[in-house]
Amino acid sequence: MRHVFLTTARATVMAGVLAFSACSNGGYNANEDYTSNQATPQADIIETGHRLVTVMGCNDCHSPKRMGPHGPEIIADLLLSGHPADAPPMASDSRLIQQGFAIFYPDQTAAAGPWGISFAANLTPDETGIGNWTEDQFRKALTEGKFRGVDGGRTLLPPMPWENYRFLTDEEIHAIFVYLKSLPPVKNVVPAAVGPDKIIAAVPAVGD
Repeated sequence: MRHVFLTTARATVMAGVLAFSACSNGGYNANEDYTSNQATPQADIIETGHRLVTVMGCNDCHSPKRMGPHGPEIIADLLLSGHPADAPPMASDSRLIQQGFAIFYPDQTAAAGPWGISFAANLTPDETGIGNWTEDQFRKALTEGKFRGVDGGRTLLPPMPWENYRFLTDEEIHAIFVYLKSLPPVKNVVPAAVGPDKIIAAVPAVGD
């Protein structure tokens, strides 16, 4: 009887621990200020997402920059907000594009090539960015290259390396999404991509 009692007690304690763990690791809430309490599990998820975004080079294209003493420096207030809507038009040599060359905007937030001109998206939680996106949309865009994460739409243009991101785990994608949702929202309507036929016709070759 004593052995049965101890076994039952242990099971009761274990059930209580599991129940507490389940409650303390609740689902993601886009309206919660995760950055205000670094002791919460969500803070760890945000830190993981931050690390992944940094290692994956997302800032290289998605964060506007200004020139500093050591080259391009990220503008902190515009972190991951995409190609600025008010940026000067991109200039390039149509002859180079016809030959297969790619040309980057000075801060790398836009690129021109045989595919046309592509502009880095706004990844902040503003409505002009991913503020209205679901995590499933984000996963589909990141790992399947679907524009805005919608089936039936066009494929994301270069230099977005979505093919490499197919190997991200669901946990990693979740961490990235939670981190992006924790950023300050930046209102910025990124220009629509320009098709290759339009860029060849619209951008004169140097010297013409």
